[in-house]
Amino acid sequence: MSKTLIIGASGQIGNIITQTMAQTNEPARALVRDKSKLSHITGKQLEVIEMDLEGDFSAAFEGIDRVIFTAGSGAKTGPDKTLLIDLWAAKKAVDYAKDAQVKQFILVSSIGADDPDALESNIKPYLVAKHMADDYLIKSGVPYTIVRPGPLTNDKSQGKITIKRPDSRAEMAIPRADVAKAVMFILSKDNLNGKVFELFNGTYDFDNVLVPSA
Repeated sequence: MSKTLIIGASGQIGNIITQTMAQTNEPARALVRDKSKLSHITGKQLEVIEMDLEGDFSAAFEGIDRVIFTAGSGAKTGPDKTLLIDLWAAKKAVDYAKDAQVKQFILVSSIGADDPDALESNIKPYLVAKHMADDYLIKSGVPYTIVRPGPLTNDKSQGKITIKRPDSRAEMAIPRADVAKAVMFILSKDNLNGKVFELFNGTYDFDNVLVPSA
């Protein structure tokens, strides 16, 4: 049975994904720096391990078929942590995944990562880090799907999305819960390997916009 490694499991999106997989009894290994942050989540098929993304975390990939990378340095840190987590840890994860011959690597990136110069933003170092991590994964040979959500909110899940970028920035927001649902929808769908999706709040079901046309 396939087993999924969740990197960044204690983050807001990672937490939702971890809870979902625990509730549905899907085999998962949640990687966190501090186990206590996931003490509220239990599941028969959930394994929680402590590792530091700034160190060697290759052992986390043993017996893993699929990877979800949703780790981030967080808004309260500086460009140094952005470089070490959003770029360098992602790069290492791709290398470890390649060695482990994983079947799928889902990377949660960000709108603007395609071209950090195209959007006016005060988080350009973050977008550059995401751009470089995305590019490294795309060129790695590891089967991948990249999702680039718009500005994240803590609003209640609507269960509806669009992958067409809205005209106004105000319409680009998307609840974290819907990003997590999109990742779970993509998981194990090998026909979505090699795809890059922008994600926004919308009016469409996941299978109407994420599944390739015949």
